[in-house]
Amino acid sequence: MYNLSSLWSFHVEGNRLHGSIPDDVGSKFFPAMEDLSFANNRFTGGIPSSLSNLTTLTSLQLSTNGFTGLVPRDLGLLEADDTAGWEFITSLANCSQLLQLSLSYNYFGGQLPSSVVNLSATLQYLYLSDCPSISGSIPQDIGNLVGLSILGLANTSISGMIPSSIGKLANLVQLSLYCARLSGLIPSSLGNLTRLNWLAAYSNGLEGTVPASLGKLTKLYLLDLSANYRLNGSIPKKILLPSLSYSLNLSHNSFSGPLPPEVGNLINLNQLNLAGNQLSGRIPDTIGNCLVLESLMLDDNMLEGSIPQSLQNVEGLQVLNLTMNKLSSRIPDALSSIAALQELYLAHNNLSGLIPSSLQKLASLHTFDASFNDLQGEVPNGGVFANLTDISVTGNSKLCGGIAQLHLAPCSPHTLSNSKKDRSKSLMISLTTTGAILLLVSVLVTIWRLKQRPKSQAPPTIAEEGFQRVSYQALLRGTNGFSEFNLLGKGRYGSVYKCTLEGHDTPVAVKVFNLQQLGSSKSFQTECETLRRVRHRSLIKIITCCSSIDSRGQDFKALVIDLMPNGSLDGRLHPKYSIANNTLSLAQRLDIAVNVIDALDYLHNHCQPPIVHCDVKPSNILLTEDMSARVGDFGISRILLETADRTGQNSNSTIGIRGSIGYVAPEYGEGSPISALGDVYSLEILLLEMFTGRSPTDDMFKESVDLHRFAEAVFPDRVLEIADPTIWVHNDANDEITRSKVQECLVSVVRTGISCSKQQPRERMPIQDAAMEMHAIRDANLMFSSSIAVEHGVLIGHASTFSK
Repeated sequence: MYNLSSLWSFHVEGNRLHGSIPDDVGSKFFPAMEDLSFANNRFTGGIPSSLSNLTTLTSLQLSTNGFTGLVPRDLGLLEADDTAGWEFITSLANCSQLLQLSLSYNYFGGQLPSSVVNLSATLQYLYLSDCPSISGSIPQDIGNLVGLSILGLANTSISGMIPSSIGKLANLVQLSLYCARLSGLIPSSLGNLTRLNWLAAYSNGLEGTVPASLGKLTKLYLLDLSANYRLNGSIPKKILLPSLSYSLNLSHNSFSGPLPPEVGNLINLNQLNLAGNQLSGRIPDTIGNCLVLESLMLDDNMLEGSIPQSLQNVEGLQVLNLTMNKLSSRIPDALSSIAALQELYLAHNNLSGLIPSSLQKLASLHTFDASFNDLQGEVPNGGVFANLTDISVTGNSKLCGGIAQLHLAPCSPHTLSNSKKDRSKSLMISLTTTGAILLLVSVLVTIWRLKQRPKSQAPPTIAEEGFQRVSYQALLRGTNGFSEFNLLGKGRYGSVYKCTLEGHDTPVAVKVFNLQQLGSSKSFQTECETLRRVRHRSLIKIITCCSSIDSRGQDFKALVIDLMPNGSLDGRLHPKYSIANNTLSLAQRLDIAVNVIDALDYLHNHCQPPIVHCDVKPSNILLTEDMSARVGDFGISRILLETADRTGQNSNSTIGIRGSIGYVAPEYGEGSPISALGDVYSLEILLLEMFTGRSPTDDMFKESVDLHRFAEAVFPDRVLEIADPTIWVHNDANDEITRSKVQECLVSVVRTGISCSKQQPRERMPIQDAAMEMHAIRDANLMFSSSIAVEHGVLIGHASTFSK
């Protein structure tokens, strides 16, 4: 083989080869070698130092073997200890085109050498996370690595201060510094990283104030500085950025002073956590501007005054924690307007008056804690208060009544009379106010109609006026008698039709359940129950439902949902007619993958109780007008009322095969209970299908070959061979740079897919890690596409100048 002087790629990974690699492999042979892999075999002995002579080498893979001894000082890959094994970092400075260096999840030890800053300025990704034995400090000249877009130093023993030169990394998109031993001040130079969208530095020893310069990070969607404990001063108004959409977490620090009214700028935020600080003053009414908040944690502070009425505007709020503050006055009735509320914590405050009976209508509420206040009167015992799984009103000596397990004294007639008077007074005020408002609205509407009568009035759209009730007859007319012309698709339990309801211009989709099919009625109930609990931008939105009698006197059940104009993902991956504008680009596939994985991460980790979809597949992924994805069809989903540790004990209710052939997790066939890891398996089979274009039920997959093994057999170096060829409709396959970048992207995606579709659940990548991986892959591809677009723009500009 040494005679093959023009050989540039040699791969034997994933076999059972053994023995040692010849010492002279790189001395005078293979002068053109660029890509060399011995990974995943049984090679032993030392790593030949002669490999460093392969000056054309761009990729070398030696992982998962039995190599012994130290890594050669001019080369390194597997392990290091103090200074003895780190010399290879110095030699890597000679790799002038190095784009990525990942040492994560290895046994590196000792101090990170300062020579890491001498790596190529083209380096885009530097991953040192999850190596707990790496110590030392972040080199002062880290700013030399000006090409970095992702820097990962999380879960290490790196200590010392964050150097100010980090502000020179102008291309940085993601900075992960969490769970290390960093200390000192947060450098104000971080404000120069204007492309940053992810900054996580929680669980360190950072101290001092948060620099206001972070307010310049207008693309940031996650900021997490929690559990540093010594960060202090007031919360800077400028960091309350509208761009923050996922999470702002400043909890468990020493912030003081009032919560700025600029908190109302967080109009796109899902999670706000300021717990465990020393915040004082009132909760500003502007908190009601945060319309998409799902979790608001303000517990363990010194906030005072009343609970803002404006919280009623945050209709999707699921968790509200105001425990251990100095809040006073009554529990406002406005909280009963938050239909999605699941957990309400008000303990250890100075609240007084009655527990509002209107809270009984909160159908999603399962946890209520108002202990240790000064509440009085009768505890509601209807609605959700009749069967709350977790209710506590301890430490309110003036309360009475309620459900039996509260063990409260029965209410005296005097108490009941006072409670009724109090409620009657509130009701009278409410009715009087409501009546006045209705009268005023009626007068205004009448005047407006008189003024508008000569003109044709366009009916309100769905976006302007949501449906509260819809009849069978309305659906019948809107679908033209459920005609084939309006049929969008059929599933296991029913059919979906396009429907235009009277008085509404925007069409909707109607899912009509076939109640003759066994299990369809249960599917309808499950989907209603699930969809009323969830609220996420990547989940299909339910508008209303209909449970009625059809024209033949039979039961009729249907869901009215948003219409997805671009159909399902299945229709795009496997179209009946292949045309260019019906295919998906690489960027679209990455966006869809991120949407789906974010939706499942939300269901598994941010819903209480968690929800398992159980049927993740392309036909259940629907596409909006801008080609973003919505996960639908919750007909066989499972709400995990038990904790993960007790799920196995509940096997009589969760056992059985749930899902579709090709996507269902293998453990379900063995009688294992439903779990989130089942969804992870289905998700990543979907991921492999999206980027290979091959269905897991393809005829080529027989006996021991399946989509997972099919992808694994060519991974990582031949992924282009299995890539969906329609990707190249949108990318230039003849451009070497583009082809290389697409291959790099596909390798990362397929790696994630393989990691999450392992046979054994415990070996699968957690959904949170998969989400982080996919976000990083998508962002890297987006940056590359943007750079190409800019480059083309410059070239076009030059051409225009020349032609003039």
